Amino acid sequence: MPRRRRCSLADVSFTWARVPAVDLVYWMPLNAPPTFGVPHGLVVGLIAGGPGALLKAVEGAEDSQQAGEDDLVALNLQEEDLVVGLAASGRTPYVIGGLRYARQSGCTTVAVSCNPDSPIAREANIAISPVVGPEALTGSTRLKSGTAQKMVLNMISTGAMVKFGKVYQNLMVDMKATNVKLVDRACRMVVEATGISREEAETLLKQTDFEVKPAILMALTGLDAAAAREKLAAHQGFLRAALEH
Repeated sequence: MPRRRRCSLADVSFTWARVPAVDLVYWMPLNAPPTFGVPHGLVVGLIAGGPGALLKAVEGAEDSQQAGEDDLVALNLQEEDLVVGLAASGRTPYVIGGLRYARQSGCTTVAVSCNPDSPIAREANIAISPVVGPEALTGSTRLKSGTAQKMVLNMISTGAMVKFGKVYQNLMVDMKATNVKLVDRACRMVVEATGISREEAETLLKQTDFEVKPAILMALTGLDAAAAREKLAAHQGFLRAALEH
């Protein structure tokens, strides 16, 4: 992934779309902080019609290129930002206007649509165009098109989090253990990554306030919690690098 701002996706990724893609656009901003331990605001979701369109469709909102531009202007884009635009048809004015503005602002831009050589693809630095064929219900792009776009966003977001050191092996080691289920998952991750017993994993996690990375580092190196955190910081939070050096 390119560089970023205001944290580390080293900053802010903006994803925005027309109303049918609302569930795609808002999933990552809501789930990235607890799942990968990134700050709120690292990933931002925008949809035509604004947040109210989450509960009730704002018909016609997607027809304005200016609205797409205005929504990104309000976020004070920087060149370090990555902007991803989604539209199943690839011709939604809201997304076209936003992508055009973002590219003119020097941002890296990505268009995700299900029509090759679409208008939004021509506005972006990178075009991703899964071809899904006709929908089972004609025009109902929430079906195959929405599923394909969700898979693309999964690949982008997961790849980014791997690049930022939020994953070790296949484990989400920067996850925030904010409830009983996630505390249990944290214990299982430490056990899987190190081979120690669950009781030993729980003991280490209590010393790290249930942060998984330092607990794994402690188990595999014998460091105490403070030294483990210090070593992780010295390697920008990358657990593998901390273990290998």
